[in-house]
Amino acid sequence: MPKGFYIDPDIKFDITKLRSALKEVDSRVARQSPLGERDINAICLTQIPGDANSITGGNVRGLFWTKPDHTYEEVQREAPIDETKYSEFVKLFEDTYFKEVYDTLRTKYQIGRIRLLWKLPRTTLSWHRDPEPRIHIPIITNFGARMCVDDVVHHMPADGKAWVTDNTKYHNAFNGGEEDRVHLVATVLNFTMSDFGYGFPTKI
Repeated sequence: MPKGFYIDPDIKFDITKLRSALKEVDSRVARQSPLGERDINAICLTQIPGDANSITGGNVRGLFWTKPDHTYEEVQREAPIDETKYSEFVKLFEDTYFKEVYDTLRTKYQIGRIRLLWKLPRTTLSWHRDPEPRIHIPIITNFGARMCVDDVVHHMPADGKAWVTDNTKYHNAFNGGEEDRVHLVATVLNFTMSDFGYGFPTKI
């Protein structure tokens, strides 16, 4: 397994149901674009109970650090988020397959925000790092869609498997294809990365 990437051997979802749920969710709500950038498209599936504002603005993107210019100095973007508070599945989507995905993930992982994230064709994220690892479930992808963790570049196929990626390291994702790349991405709070490639859940 490439460093920075881990496949959960016990979890696999139905890719046909994932894609059907994606179409349903996408038809119900406009994708939020917190920074007004063309290449950031997201829909949140969890929120802070009773707080609709918790899935808008900078809360969609969340805290991260980046080195944006010639100084190579690290800067913080967005405010810290208490991921443990994102314990309510958005009611608008409770009748979709994503609720089953959420319930399944919670049996093994302590998770915070769950988002559907689009990478539009020929776009990339910034080079950045996050506070926690992420669970990735690819739903739509192509051969040119890759994630880079440190110096390791890897393609995650859309086959229903759940990946954990070491987003605490500097990384980015890019879509070099000609169609959207869509992943379900969950913040995971009880996963320990070992040697940047292997991990195990710790007790909640």
